[in-house]
Amino acid sequence: MPLISIVLPVYNEQECLEALFERLRKLEDSGEHSYDFIFVDDGSADRSREIIRELAAEQSNVKYVFFSRNFGHEIATTAGIDHASGDAVVIIDADLQDPPEIIPELIAKWREGYQVVCAQRRSRKGETVFKRLTSWLFYRIIRSLSNVDIQADTGDFRLMDRCVMTHFRRCREQSRFVRGLVAWTGFKQTTVMYDRDERHSGKAKYGLFRLIALALDAVVGFSCVPLRLGILLGLIVCLLSFVMVAVVVMQKVFWGISAHGYAFMATVILFLGGVQLFMLGLLGEYVGRTYRESQRRPLYIVAERSSSLSSELEGLSNMSGKEERDESAERGGDNG
Repeated sequence: MPLISIVLPVYNEQECLEALFERLRKLEDSGEHSYDFIFVDDGSADRSREIIRELAAEQSNVKYVFFSRNFGHEIATTAGIDHASGDAVVIIDADLQDPPEIIPELIAKWREGYQVVCAQRRSRKGETVFKRLTSWLFYRIIRSLSNVDIQADTGDFRLMDRCVMTHFRRCREQSRFVRGLVAWTGFKQTTVMYDRDERHSGKAKYGLFRLIALALDAVVGFSCVPLRLGILLGLIVCLLSFVMVAVVVMQKVFWGISAHGYAFMATVILFLGGVQLFMLGLLGEYVGRTYRESQRRPLYIVAERSSSLSSELEGLSNMSGKEERDESAERGGDNG
């Protein structure tokens, strides 16, 4: 039977874990596939790790990775994919907003030949109008700015074929947007519609500022259009400035009107100053990310891992790009 690896990023979800696993276990009832469940704890401060250890002690197909600190949801998702050994991997959050009962539908599409199957939200219960509106705008903006076809109204809840996993693992940038990286790999993709539930319990871990940071990662990581918009804005401002100078000269030469309007001039100066500071900040964001990538730090540090979990890709999180290339060259020489 094909093995399906279920990756579950966890951060302070003690109220959800047992109910989540009860629903996940029902997937095995069909007998058509075998499953393993990889919990990645992102530095939880509650009883999440204790509960996961208990589940792993009771079920041999429950595995876990515990981080040394909080590295973020996108990194936790990446670690789960790094350690997955299935023929396909399904990413699903632990808060039960994404129903595990949809997973067989994702697998069915995969069996039809699709290599990436995204769960697309048809409705979103328990979320404010503001969050639904900003989410709707985000996907439309990122799709218009980027040359990567990121599916609209989809989160990280998706299935990936092992071939896609292999190429995804090669992407080791620090500022990560998982759904964008999966879309970047290409391959044959489709969607499955579903209705998103309210949280089972607890509070959402993504506040406004974390959502803004994620949106910034998406825009800056997959598009240079903001920098080009700066050039366009500069050209427009220059053109308007030339028009204003021409008007002032014509008024003085032909009608003898002296230039007045200090308030208007001050507004123009402040506007230009704001544009310059904005573009400097945007440029600094790109430069800062380039600096972070040049440091070659590991994406995450594993504090504890279940003994049954494959560690064949452990080196990906702890080696520099040069070491990675050297190791690949050595393997190639050995094979030759």
